[in-house]
Amino acid sequence: MWFPRLASDRVLRARPVDGPFAITLKSNNTERLYCLNVAAERLGLTRGMSFADARAFCPDLISQPARPDLEARFLASLRRWATRYCPWVGRDGVDGLVLDVTGSAHLWGGEAEMLADIQSRATRAGLTLRLGCAATRGAAWAFAHYGADAAALPDLPVAALRLDAATVTALQRLGLRTIRDLASAARAPLARRFGPDVLMRLDQAMGQVPEPVMPETDPPSFATRMSLPDPIGLTEDVMGITARLLAPLCDRLNRHEMGARCLVLTLRRVDQGSQQVELRLAAPMRDPSRILPLFTRGVGEVDAGFGIDQIRLEATQVEPLPAQQIGRMHSSPDQLNDLMTRIGTRIGLENIQRFLPADSHIPERSFSIAPAVFSRPDNGWSCLRPRPLRLFPPEPIAGQGATPPGQFRWRRMAFTTGRAIGPERIAPEWWLVDAAWRSGLRDYWRIETREGRRLWLYHTPQNPGWFVQGEFA
Repeated sequence: MWFPRLASDRVLRARPVDGPFAITLKSNNTERLYCLNVAAERLGLTRGMSFADARAFCPDLISQPARPDLEARFLASLRRWATRYCPWVGRDGVDGLVLDVTGSAHLWGGEAEMLADIQSRATRAGLTLRLGCAATRGAAWAFAHYGADAAALPDLPVAALRLDAATVTALQRLGLRTIRDLASAARAPLARRFGPDVLMRLDQAMGQVPEPVMPETDPPSFATRMSLPDPIGLTEDVMGITARLLAPLCDRLNRHEMGARCLVLTLRRVDQGSQQVELRLAAPMRDPSRILPLFTRGVGEVDAGFGIDQIRLEATQVEPLPAQQIGRMHSSPDQLNDLMTRIGTRIGLENIQRFLPADSHIPERSFSIAPAVFSRPDNGWSCLRPRPLRLFPPEPIAGQGATPPGQFRWRRMAFTTGRAIGPERIAPEWWLVDAAWRSGLRDYWRIETREGRRLWLYHTPQNPGWFVQGEFA
């Protein structure tokens, strides 16, 4: 199964375009055409053409940048769809699939009927698909890309053997243009000149060297479900069923060394309505005894209606959680994570924040605020000089000269300077625009007052004035 317009078909299925359309990909600092629809190819545009030349030939060309990640996901969904025809389905490059239909074709009435069904379904889905069916994987690839007649395999060009462009050009210069010509040539000179790859591809297409199909395994599904013979509605009953579903789900997470970050409990009522209870965890978990109490608040708010007859529990977001050695020297942050999860169910996990160090010598920019559950605490600030525990906007005080005042008033309190340590000159970051630092340099002093307060003062030499900006512990 070859999808020659996989990238463009993915976009056009969601937003059809009447006219030429192309997917562009940047290569060597040049935007080039990566995939085209039929209308663009009829106008003479080809893959690999620069986007500027394409717009000169076709001013009405509509384009979008390539998204290889989305195309890989689209091909993965097509692979899952292809398993309806046989269980052995694998990827073939970035735009193809390979199926081993041995023992499965008779279920569709034969190979011809199966290929017709595949082609019709792909056409209805808006996909351009070319099929090739043969006794070997290499021959099937050749028929899908260069022909459809199984009896004409020796007459196909040598490019049908999945060789690179340079090797194909070199073979054509020697007069070996078809697979028949290559098969009739002496093997020893070919091996010495081109290496073993050419003969290996030839033998694979002819069936002399096996080339098995390696199917991809589906990612594990972390979901459990239970259908109830009689409807339930009490919170205790729902929590009991949830506990029974959590046990096998956590066992599956443990086998794959994964932890759940988001769990969704779906409760289906007898009237075919459903309600969901979403639990977002502050850290990956797979301990049923810790997760179950966190569902109490959400389950208590569920309207059971005339009863609940089916409950489904799914881990919609998982993260790696490798096994750890637990001992006396092991400190576990489980209690803190559980606390953040409980608070997050009420106010939202994004609203629980922590301070993180930032790379700046400006006091106001020496930290950043990030959600605690989506960040990790740093080792701490690396400062050559001590910094106050409390930092607030500068508050002016009365003072003259470049040395700290002996007495001053701050926040309606009188203070007497007992000890002054400084100055520490901090210059503004010239590459950033900050209205608070437009005054220029600042000379910071650590002041120990006789009243017991330890304050952080600074003086502005260019515009004389004294300010209090922080307080030490």
